[in-house]
Amino acid sequence: MIGIVDYGMGNLFSVSKALERLHVPYFISEKAAELNEADGLILPGVGAFKDAMVRLNETGLADFIRGYAASGKPLLGICLGMQLLFEESEEHGYMEGLSLLPGKVVRFPGESSDGISYKVPHMGWNRLQWVNGSILTDNLKEDYAYFVHSFYVKTDDPSILIAKASYFEEVPAVVGRKNVFGMQFHPEKSSDLGVELLRNFTELA
Repeated sequence: MIGIVDYGMGNLFSVSKALERLHVPYFISEKAAELNEADGLILPGVGAFKDAMVRLNETGLADFIRGYAASGKPLLGICLGMQLLFEESEEHGYMEGLSLLPGKVVRFPGESSDGISYKVPHMGWNRLQWVNGSILTDNLKEDYAYFVHSFYVKTDDPSILIAKASYFEEVPAVVGRKNVFGMQFHPEKSSDLGVELLRNFTELA
């Protein structure tokens, strides 16, 4: 059974529909006691990092999620939910994250190192490139995923990179360490590849 964390800033409908298409049982809850019974958790998210962390801290869900991850059960952050797994963000000022993975969330500068201007947010289909092997990507071929984001993760720990994409910057697209995983793109909107990545996570759970 997959638990979807409801803290008021998640794309709950699209994620739940994707699980229904996979015939995976799930429930949506804002209560730590209920979520703790799940075999695996999905932390979705849309909006601003600081707003999300304020809500998670106020409700006590931040500490719960840290504890859940420490228990060894699988946790998957999607889009903003992935960014929340990291140590800090500069979005709307400094804000500490869940600190489950090493790195910080920064804004796309909008200009490349060679002076080329580009659009922010990064929106559209980009090809994933596998970096480190993972149970999430086992037996899957590199393909395209759908991104919508103005901020991305910078990390000095290459061991957590499962897949990357390129949008004038190197974008960590799938990350993971032990039982904690994240996907910057929307797997539920990323055609067959996204569905298979979600399937692999649910099978792990």
